[in-house]
Amino acid sequence: MPMEHQPIRRGGLRSAGYDRDRRILEVEFDTGRLIQHGGVGEEIARRFLTSGSPASYYRDNIEEEFPLKRIR
Repeated sequence: MPMEHQPIRRGGLRSAGYDRDRRILEVEFDTGRLIQHGGVGEEIARRFLTSGSPASYYRDNIEEEFPLKRIR
């Protein structure tokens, strides 16, 4: 079942979604690349999704901190 995303459209990010039960953050980039990060806590996901600078928050707190799986 596809994860529901909310638009971001800033800093090279197109959209993102979070599955609280599975602790998976899904991020879609302007390039069409879609990735999932596993083990992401709800507070980290909330801060990312509500950040005034989501691309910076992603780079600083998520990108290299959580296991990554490329979807497309």
